[in-house]
Amino acid sequence: MGWGNYGYGRSESVAEKKAKAERKIAALLKKGIKISPVIIEGRKIAKSWWGLAWNSNLEYYADFANRLARGRSYVTHGCVIDLQILPGKIEAQVLGSGRSVYKCEIEIDALSKKDWKNITKLVEGRISSLSDLLKGEFPVELEAVLTDKNWGLFPAPKKFHPYCNCPDGARFCKHLAAVIYGVGNRLDTKPELLFTLRSVKPSELISEAITKEKDNLIAKAKKVKSTRLLKLEDNDLSSMFNIDFTKP
Repeated sequence: MGWGNYGYGRSESVAEKKAKAERKIAALLKKGIKISPVIIEGRKIAKSWWGLAWNSNLEYYADFANRLARGRSYVTHGCVIDLQILPGKIEAQVLGSGRSVYKCEIEIDALSKKDWKNITKLVEGRISSLSDLLKGEFPVELEAVLTDKNWGLFPAPKKFHPYCNCPDGARFCKHLAAVIYGVGNRLDTKPELLFTLRSVKPSELISEAITKEKDNLIAKAKKVKSTRLLKLEDNDLSSMFNIDFTKP
């Protein structure tokens, strides 16, 4: 790996790495290239339930242990200059030593229908809204369901199929490690992207809860003697209780 303009044996300082990343990002944006850099504010890579759960999942496995520290350093210094989370795939650009920019791609297996069915069954009726789900506001016992190491939502190392065009021959180089840490940061603001990555729909975790709530509210409305309530249409109930009753 080249040493750029820093001389043999001399490492870039943190300030130099950050300044270099900022210049590269600015240059790409000036050219009109659409990028989504990972920007870490403060010392923590992730702060939300989803971001922390993603990073904890990574750190649980020995497969990642040897490279995570370098990856953590790279992402906190702003070296992940672009990160895209797509169905079954993560695509990224990572600034390396000198002026090198490496392309990283990680394919991640979709959650199997069997595992997703198991999750939805265990979660059924326990999460009140999509908003609560994405904010990580649900019964604490459901955390074990979502993070289960055998069939949970967070992928095990064998589900990762990584590629980086850097010279490092390791399965997970520091650039790829930076990318997967960057995913944890991105989930802080866009937790729905985890479901996109695993090719499942978060709304399916709350559909049963909504259906039951709808039935309960209609039953209560029918018990009210007020003529106005008895004649309420679905749209009226939707407005009163902030639930879309027009959906099956």
